[in-house]
Amino acid sequence: MRIIHILNHVQEIGNGIVNVAVDLACIQAKTGHEVAVVSAGGEYEALLAAYGVKHYYLNQSRKPLSMIKAAVDYRAIVQEFQPHIVHAHMMTGIVLARILRTGREYGLVSTVHNEFQRASLLMGLAERVIAVSQAVQTSMAQRGIRENKLRVVRNGTLGSPRNRQISEYQPLPLQRPAIATVAGMYKRKGIAELIAAFEQIAVNLPQVHLYLVGNGPDKQLFEAQAQTTSVADRIHFEGFQPEPQRYLLSSDVFVLASHRDPCPLVLSEAREASTAIVATQVDGIPEALDYGQAGLLVPAKDSHALAGALVQLLSNPEMLQEWQHRASQNLEGLTLNRVHQETLAVYRELITFEEQEVREMEKV
Repeated sequence: MRIIHILNHVQEIGNGIVNVAVDLACIQAKTGHEVAVVSAGGEYEALLAAYGVKHYYLNQSRKPLSMIKAAVDYRAIVQEFQPHIVHAHMMTGIVLARILRTGREYGLVSTVHNEFQRASLLMGLAERVIAVSQAVQTSMAQRGIRENKLRVVRNGTLGSPRNRQISEYQPLPLQRPAIATVAGMYKRKGIAELIAAFEQIAVNLPQVHLYLVGNGPDKQLFEAQAQTTSVADRIHFEGFQPEPQRYLLSSDVFVLASHRDPCPLVLSEAREASTAIVATQVDGIPEALDYGQAGLLVPAKDSHALAGALVQLLSNPEMLQEWQHRASQNLEGLTLNRVHQETLAVYRELITFEEQEVREMEKV
C-alpha cells in the first residue's frame, strides 16, 4: 500500500500530533508499505529517512500566494507518488487533500486530535475519520460528523521509533519526593492549577519539589505565578526535554491537570515508567488510565481536589507504591503496534469499499 501522511511540519518540539504521524509513518514503512510524509520539514526528517519514509517539502502557511503554490506542489506530489491513501493530521492538510483530489484517485483519512478546536470539524471532509479516543468519537458525532465515518484508534506510543527502551534511559537526580508534569505550557493543560495545588501541599511537605517539563506560549504566565508563591524555589521550569522519560523515571508522582485532552501520549509513557499518576477526568484521559484503574482521577480546574490526591499519595508510602504498580499494568493496549494494526484496518476498509463502488459502477 502507498500511503501519504500530510501535516504542517515534522519538528521535534513535543507536538503530539506530529509524534503520532511520525510513529505511524515509520512503522508502516518498516512493515513493507511505501510511505511518504508531506510537510514543511523539521528535525524528524532524519528519522523518517532512516526508516525509508520519503519526505516531500510543502509549505502550507495560510497566505494566498503560499496556498496557490502549495496546491500546485501537492498535485505534483500526488501524481509522482500515486498514493492509495492520504492520511491528513491537521486542518490545512485535509482541506488541500479533499479539494485537490480528482475523482477517487486515493482514499482520504483524517485523524481528529484536538477535537475541542472549532475548526476540527473540517476533519470530517475525509471519508474515514479516526478519533483518538471514545470520548472524541462521541464529541465529533454530537457535532455533526456522521457516525458511519468515525472509527476509534486510541493513541499509544510504547515501541515508538522516536524513543529507546525505557530501561535504556538514565533517571535524573531530582530532589525527592518529586512531582512532575510533561506538557505544553498552555492554560488548557492546567499548569496554573498544578502550581496552586503544589503551593497548598508544600508547607506540610517541606521536602517535595515540582518539575514542569515543556514549553509553550503561556510559560511566562506560569513562571510569574510561581514567583508569587512562598515555595518558588521548589518549582522548577525545565523547558522542552527530548528525553522526558528521565524525569518520569525519577518522579514519585506524575500529574496531568488538563482542562481538555483528547488522548495524551504522555500518559502511556508515564505508565511505562511506573510512576503514580494523578490526572483530570476529562475527554480521553480516563480511557488512557483504564477508567481510574491505572491512575487517580480528579475534577478539572480544581486545585483543592488535586492537592488532596497529591497529599494522599505523598503521605502514604504504601498507597504511593500501590499506584505506581497499578500504572504499570495492562500496557499491551498502549503500544504503537496496536495503533498501526487498527489504522491499517481503517485504510483497508476504505480501499475495499471504494473498489466495490467502482465494480458496481462498471456493472451499470
